Amino acid sequence: MAAAATTAAGWRRAGVAGAAIGVLAAGAAAGVAVERLTVGRGMRKKARLALDATGPYGSLRGTPGRAVADDGTELYYEVDEVEPAQPSEGPASDGNRRRRLFGRKAPAPVTVVFSHGYCLGQDSWHFQRAALRGLVRAVYWDQRSHGRSERGRAQGDGVALGIDQLGRDLKAVIDAAAPEGRIVLVGHSMGGMTMMALADQYPALIRDRVAAVAFVGTSSGKLGEVNFGLPVAGVRAVRRVLPGVLRALGTQAELVEKGRRATADLFAGLIKRYSFSSRDVDPAVARFAERLIESTPIDVVAEFYPAFTEHDKSGALPAFRDVPVLILAGEKDLVTPSSHSEAIADVLPEAELILVPDAGHLVMLEHPETVTDRLADLLVRGGAVAAANVGEHGSTAQQPGRR
Repeated sequence: MAAAATTAAGWRRAGVAGAAIGVLAAGAAAGVAVERLTVGRGMRKKARLALDATGPYGSLRGTPGRAVADDGTELYYEVDEVEPAQPSEGPASDGNRRRRLFGRKAPAPVTVVFSHGYCLGQDSWHFQRAALRGLVRAVYWDQRSHGRSERGRAQGDGVALGIDQLGRDLKAVIDAAAPEGRIVLVGHSMGGMTMMALADQYPALIRDRVAAVAFVGTSSGKLGEVNFGLPVAGVRAVRRVLPGVLRALGTQAELVEKGRRATADLFAGLIKRYSFSSRDVDPAVARFAERLIESTPIDVVAEFYPAFTEHDKSGALPAFRDVPVLILAGEKDLVTPSSHSEAIADVLPEAELILVPDAGHLVMLEHPETVTDRLADLLVRGGAVAAANVGEHGSTAQQPGRR
């Protein structure tokens, strides 16, 4: 706690940015302090630069496109098309293994649409994209004000952002990138909420075109009750001051961005604590997550935050009752606790519920094989790929979690 107090005091002298760091530092100060005792700051900086230069994550690209939202915001997406099946050549390669896993050919009309979470981007699906590449038609998009998409025009005019807007954005992407045929919806965190908003506003689309759905580390509501792994006093402090602090930070974006760069160690500790649970997360993966989150401007962070406390889409969930549904979460998720996934499963009792041990919020990066295998099984059940002998890779009995 002494480390947290010292950090907070230093930031308070720097101005309004200190308030936010002081509130959040308690969640990561202990881990950061230990790391500083064992690894020099200069060495950590060199390690980050090396990982940035050599890390392969987030490098996959597809055919680019742009959809236009109802307020004129341009939304960036990429499409990975299905590759024609090739004859097997020699011993089983990784590509051949994946073709056996998913089947030789995916029906062309089915498109899998991936929606990412808050402060992330389409590249957060890197591992799943690598596994599915060429086997299914897939669309990856950046939500407004994230990644390569345009900053929300309505928000620039002072309109508060709501999850309903994100649902309409997803509809625009589907209309542009997958105007015909069946679709499978996959969403992580905010992306899952976006899918719920889509169902709330366009139930006919869900009924007529959706073949399967995957909710990954998401929530249908009551996010204002999440304690983020903090003690009661800390939770109360965060709930009381954080909305106002974020609004203030959003008006001083340049100052805060400089502060974020100057305190990269502290932010790395926060990101790791709230993204992962495993002690042995690959440093390159952890750094990849940092880069994704760091790329989200502080005024965008502030702009989106209020929408989550107001989010309540439990009433939209029954729209998914007639299709195969996967609900997957990390058991130790501090951002959208696994109890929120269980609440979704209560409304969708026929859904497959997988709780992954030793996994945090970014479960698709922390335990990519588990997530990909469960998605593979869902895609087979939803008809996105031809029937396949998925063996142990698709067996719930062989995967951590429960139904």
